[in-house]
Amino acid sequence: MTDSNVDHSTITNQPQATKFSNLASKASSKDEFSKPFQENHQLINTQLAECQTIGLSKMPSGYADTALFTADEQTVLAAAADILHSKLFISEQPALTSPDVVKNYCRFSLAAKEHEVFGVIFLDNQHRVRASTELFNGTVDAASVYPREVVKKALAENAAAVIFYHNHPSGMAEPSQADRRITRRLIDALALVDIKVLDHFVVSFEETVSFAERGWM
Repeated sequence: MTDSNVDHSTITNQPQATKFSNLASKASSKDEFSKPFQENHQLINTQLAECQTIGLSKMPSGYADTALFTADEQTVLAAAADILHSKLFISEQPALTSPDVVKNYCRFSLAAKEHEVFGVIFLDNQHRVRASTELFNGTVDAASVYPREVVKKALAENAAAVIFYHNHPSGMAEPSQADRRITRRLIDALALVDIKVLDHFVVSFEETVSFAERGWM
């Protein structure tokens, strides 16, 4: 994405950890992460069938065969993300008072992706979800984020608050200094139009880090 008039930054993840230096350790982490879903595979299949019945069968874009997750495991993750997505978008739902549902939705949506994705959840003034959009796609270790585009989309959604999320395909969810800098720039840009940033989740298939919980918001 190129625009000489757009102020933008790049989010990057930390260098890959030594514990992910071989396929054996990747497989171990993968098995531990996906074990709960494998144990309840029949239940997930039933829930997926129910999702298909009510029109929620579309898998998130960007999923592809990878060395880390098999096709069956990606289907399970997609089903879990669809179920959590449906829970976010209930018009009668109360305001979000806990980050757990959003955190799990972000994690299951991006866990199997092998390139960085930056997304935004848009909320109304009661902190109910209006929309969720994956705005920027990058490479295996970086994604360019354009504050002007984030502001434009937030205004188009008539959002009063937002939550950011992006993934680290390396498996290490620890935010980088670049992640913290772009978050601060986005907070400042959105403040000019009275839109509050509630949190920024950095996710991997192992864990999720919340900026708000770290006291960085």
